[in-house]
Amino acid sequence: MSQTNAYAAFAADKPLAPFSVERRQPRPDDVAIEILYCGVCHSDLHFARNDWGMTRYPLVPGHEIVGRVTAVGDEVSQHQVGDIVGVGCMVDSCRHCQPCEDGNEQYCLNGFTMTYGSDDRHDGSLTQGGYADRIVVSEHFVLRMPEGIDLASAAPILCAGITTYSPLKHYGVKPGHKVGVIGMGGLGHMGVKLAKALGAEVTVFTRSEAKVEEARRHGAHHVVVSTDEEQMAAVAETYDFMLDTVPVQHDLNPYLAALKYDGTHILVGLLDPIEPAVQGANLVFKRRVLAGSLIGGIEETQELLDFCAEHDIRCDIETVNIQDINTAFERMEKGDVRYRFVIDMASLKE
Repeated sequence: MSQTNAYAAFAADKPLAPFSVERRQPRPDDVAIEILYCGVCHSDLHFARNDWGMTRYPLVPGHEIVGRVTAVGDEVSQHQVGDIVGVGCMVDSCRHCQPCEDGNEQYCLNGFTMTYGSDDRHDGSLTQGGYADRIVVSEHFVLRMPEGIDLASAAPILCAGITTYSPLKHYGVKPGHKVGVIGMGGLGHMGVKLAKALGAEVTVFTRSEAKVEEARRHGAHHVVVSTDEEQMAAVAETYDFMLDTVPVQHDLNPYLAALKYDGTHILVGLLDPIEPAVQGANLVFKRRVLAGSLIGGIEETQELLDFCAEHDIRCDIETVNIQDINTAFERMEKGDVRYRFVIDMASLKE
């Protein structure tokens, strides 16, 4: 074991504070990484506050990691010392069930190992994330950063990016399709950029008049204010897909009515029960599909990184020092960020 400087949550009602976390010595298939940047995800806040009732303390959050390889195990073949790499939401899976063999490790039938807050499959230790200066991860779950990609803004691509890209690819979004993106936050703004790059005609649905011009600046072809009944009526039975990034309970029925027959409404933000209830007629009479999607597999995430480098797609970020993480959490709760915070880990050395 070696000691690594980090910031950790110690209790649901306590601020994050400095912590020394143990990292294992590299196993034969491991890659040791010096962390350069780590994105700040809403999931980090939820885990720190134990909102989902599964947090074990102390906990080091962070699953949008970009860094430099410092050492590799004897069996590693894809990465070498000095490479710039990434680590996303997963650091392991069973690797032998059908989803794993299909390259969909996020749906591992035995449960994927999260970058933080999971039991390590080999030694049972609690995984600790990227709010730290180093991490050690199995080669299979380490991603190559393509030439020319902006490293700081690439960090959230490993979560917000793949969360929106995976369903767009899985459900076959292509040129000529009309895609509605519900919500204009960290997930939504990436959904707009990616759907547009895939050739779709993109409409942002927002409750806020203030975000109309903002959505257009990010490339949306159209913007609908969803609280305006006339605007919603005007787009009835218009869209092939709805990418729903809203993380809190909201009425799905008006958006289902905006889908064409055979249209698909994809949930990527909501984990709570759907309230108010979905009207069965909104599905049955138009053969519409209500679906969900969770991040993406390792191969697909690498595909996304290469896609973003090729199309110069970046996540809009604000860089912060690790010492300001509690302020960043407070601002994130208020929606006061456009659109993701990224920690410059050089600040951890200060």
